[in-house]
Amino acid sequence: MSNAPSAGEVVLSADAVTDTLRDMILSGMLGIGVQLKQEALAKRFGVSRIPIREALNRLQAEGLIDHTPHQGSIVASRSIPELIEILDIRIGLETRALSLAIPRMKTGDHKKAREIIARYDGSESPVEWSELNLEFHLCLYAPCGRPKLLKMIEEIVRGIGVHLRAQQSYKSGRKTPQAEHREILKACIAKDVAGAVTLLETHIEHTQRALENVVASGIGGTACGPFR
Repeated sequence: MSNAPSAGEVVLSADAVTDTLRDMILSGMLGIGVQLKQEALAKRFGVSRIPIREALNRLQAEGLIDHTPHQGSIVASRSIPELIEILDIRIGLETRALSLAIPRMKTGDHKKAREIIARYDGSESPVEWSELNLEFHLCLYAPCGRPKLLKMIEEIVRGIGVHLRAQQSYKSGRKTPQAEHREILKACIAKDVAGAVTLLETHIEHTQRALENVVASGIGGTACGPFR
């Protein structure tokens, strides 16, 4: 990345800076606890501090950045109890979205969900698994017709994804979460709202229990299974 724009180069907007910083955080390029100095970022992106400040504020709202006294902006860290509570919020929002979406789902929605599952099966990248997991869930929720609800869900999932990766191992692979995805989709196809909601709630609770096992075992980030 160039430190300054060349002649004729379009200066990055706050949107572009936000997207780039978000990608860097979610990919692990900017690790948890890394300090983000406005002056250094402005120089790196070839912009003034104004779009940098706006980008940092947006990423703070998404939970990816914390502003702390004497340090300024840092890539956010989340404790395991915080992650467990945020997963409770996920359950509330996502089960509501799914219950609204199922009666409105079309054959095309089911086909798209199956295609995402197939891509998930074929991927060997844990980082890609997290993206495919989010894509699958949002595919199921999209017919709910609640754009603000969908945006909130996406921001929460992205906001904790980097922290879950820090706590998770991938020894158990994708077998269990993928089996759960297929069962949720099967219930959606059958228009079984209550069954699908119960499966989804259990699906997310599995991650909560895995995080609780990390605390109980005292062995750090090695006890959790893959993304749900």
